[in-house]
Amino acid sequence: MSAPPVTLRRLGPADLAPARALNALFGTAFAEPETYGAAPPDDAYLEGLLGREHIVVLVALAGEAVAGGLVAYELDKLERARREVYLYDLAVAQEHRRRGIATALITRLRAIAAERGAWAVFVQADHGDDPAIALYESLGTREEVLHYDIAVATAPR
Repeated sequence: MSAPPVTLRRLGPADLAPARALNALFGTAFAEPETYGAAPPDDAYLEGLLGREHIVVLVALAGEAVAGGLVAYELDKLERARREVYLYDLAVAQEHRRRGIATALITRLRAIAAERGAWAVFVQADHGDDPAIALYESLGTREEVLHYDIAVATAPR
């Protein structure tokens, strides 16, 4: 039995169910169910987020099921009148991997970024996540950087 065809769709304010399904997929794929499911946003917050032009939420649908998806954020730059797009989360359900879905999602994101006047899409990958690293290296140029999370709750005033 062959896999159902996949269609890509950018989510908007009315797409609460697929957005919630995408968060559940992220929780499973990243082995972080608490991060992506313990305190889900209410409908009003999610509708507002999905209505913002500078936030891109794309899903790959196999029938009605979310087979994969991504979330990206457009960042306006100070040094030049241009913007970048940060691909923050990307995942494909285990049973739908190795079908080109992640590449298709990134290709669609690149088109949206170009339409929005962005000059680059950037993404981070974790050491040891060899499939993600291989995908990103096939699409772009690798930079070696360090990433830091700086807590805001302990910031001096």
